[in-house]
Amino acid sequence: MGRRDDESFVEFVAERGDALLRTASLMCGARQDAEDILQTALEKAYRHWGRLDADTDPEPYVRRILVNLVISRSRRWKVLREIHMARPPETPTLPGTHAVELRGTLMDELRRLGARQRAVLVLRFWEDLSEAETAQVLGCSVGTVKSQASRGLARLRERLGANLAPMGS
Repeated sequence: MGRRDDESFVEFVAERGDALLRTASLMCGARQDAEDILQTALEKAYRHWGRLDADTDPEPYVRRILVNLVISRSRRWKVLREIHMARPPETPTLPGTHAVELRGTLMDELRRLGARQRAVLVLRFWEDLSEAETAQVLGCSVGTVKSQASRGLARLRERLGANLAPMGS
């Protein structure tokens, strides 16, 4: 049973870094936050890289670190999201097609979900993991994944109901 070396870590980041960044972006909502969280996750993975078996895929291990960091961060920053402002911040509207607007709306609503539901939806439907694989990454039961996915999708459908029809219809 071989161990991993520094060169294998560099190769892993080169091969899977973009995919991990996309996953982090979907879970965090903002690319800058996703880059910071991914950097922290890769740092934590690197510290234990030599202990990992060279015959197993390290991506689930790194993805688990990433999910834990996002959930932990959302708990810490929840208070900041609840600060009330005198008037709502201006939201820029971009001219474009309905698909682009819908994608932005979907991303906004995905950010409004709890960290755990968001993680389940991203892993299940963006990363295309099975329920069992998602449960393994999150360290929970398959039933929890099913219920979190069901509740998260229902919440998205409820909030997006009016926005799902094409503009001008």
